[in-house]
This record gives sequence, structure tokens and C-alpha cells, in this order.
Amino acid sequence: MKKSHPIRRVLLASAATVSGIVLLLSLKPATDSSSASAQGAAQGAAAAQESPQGGAAAAGTSTVTGAATQTEYGVVQVRLTVANGKITKAEAVQAPHGGTSDQKTALSVPKLNQEVVATQSADITSVTGATYTSGGYKKSLQSAIDKMKAANSAAPSQSSAAAAPAAQAKTVTGDVATTMYGPVQVRITVANGKITKAEAVQAPSGGTSDQKTALAIPKLNQEAVAAGNASIDSVSSATYTSGGYKKSLQSALDKAGV
Repeated sequence: MKKSHPIRRVLLASAATVSGIVLLLSLKPATDSSSASAQGAAQGAAAAQESPQGGAAAAGTSTVTGAATQTEYGVVQVRLTVANGKITKAEAVQAPHGGTSDQKTALSVPKLNQEVVATQSADITSVTGATYTSGGYKKSLQSAIDKMKAANSAAPSQSSAAAAPAAQAKTVTGDVATTMYGPVQVRITVANGKITKAEAVQAPSGGTSDQKTALAIPKLNQEAVAAGNASIDSVSSATYTSGGYKKSLQSALDKAGV
């Protein structure tokens, strides 16, 4: 058959068409398969990225600062970092300083910080040569732990607390009590019928009164929260301030209905 014969041209064209169709059919599944594999890999990477992020969000941390404790050599105040109900870090945001106090603070505070994380409590050993600092540290630490426990116990009942506005915290200021050295006035924060915070918005000042106020008020504040009432001990050498504090505190309790 001649090369230019019409039938030969028709046969060649048909063969070329069939070959093209077969080639297209063989290429399409391969393209779809590679596309699916790429999509699966991208989804796996996205899932791997989302998982650690979700875990990190669930393990949030918070800080709790204890009440400032007055010692013979200065104020001690402890702050805790808490994660999942456990103490992960302890530090003194205030500590005695100046003179030999610098050395004692540098010696004792790091040891006390380590013991807190190890024991997870205020049952820690006083550092020899820094007994006053150790004592103040433990008092402030116990205050911080109490706050931490209160926050943990309150966390599950947030929804019920929102439904009961009467259970929310409120502040009440007692009447001014006049003393020989100046007025004393106490303000308390009350939640669920308990004192959660006490502070003196007025106290004697000037001359030796500054020292007596700095010594007495922090102790009286702590005792008011611990006792939950005005039956607290007077601070030695600050009897007038203590007496005025208790009068104003009782007034605030009466107003709060505690």
C-alpha cells in the first residue's frame, strides 16, 4: 500500500488518537494519588502543631503573694508560682536588707525558696543565723498557701458563684476610732461570711508612731483574717493603736453582718 494512500492516513490518525487517550488515563490516577498524599501530609503536620499548643494552654500558671510580715530586722513577703495546684517557684519579694541583714538574707532566702518547692508546704526548717527572717518568711508563706488553697477550692464553683451574687466579695469600712496618738480606721473584705482581707486605711503617724504602726498593723491585719472576728491580741508597745484597730474592726464586722 502506498504511503499516500487515504486508508493508510486514516489508520495512522486513529492509532495516534487511541495512544493519546491511553496516556491521559494512565497519568490522571497518579496525579490524584500524589495530591492526596500531599494533602494528608499537610493535615498531619497541622494536627501535630495543634496538639502541643492545646496542652500548653491547659497547664497555665498563676502567682500568689502572701501577706507582708514585719520582723525585728525588716519586712518579709513571699510570692509563689503555682501550676496545676503545685508550687513550682518560691521567692521573697521583700526581705531585710542593710548592714548584716544583706548577708543573712542572701544566706537564708535561697535555701527557704528551695525547701518550699521540695516540701510543698510551710513546714520548712529555719536557717541558722537568720531565725527572724526565717520566721517572717514562713508566716508570709503560710498566708500565700492559704490564698492558693482558697483559689483552688473556689475554682470549680465559679458557675454557682455567678448564679449567686450574694456570695460575692464585698468591702466594708469601719468607723473611725480615735486614740491618744491618732485615728485608726479599718477596712475589711468579706466573702461567704468570712474576712479575706483586713487593712488600716487610717493609723497613727509621725514620730515614734510611724514605727509602732509599721510594727502593729501588719500583725493585726493577719490576726483579723485568721480569727475572723475582733477578738485578736493587742501588739505589745502599740496598745493604743491595737485598741483603736479592734474597735474599728468590730464596727466593720457589724456593718458586714459577720
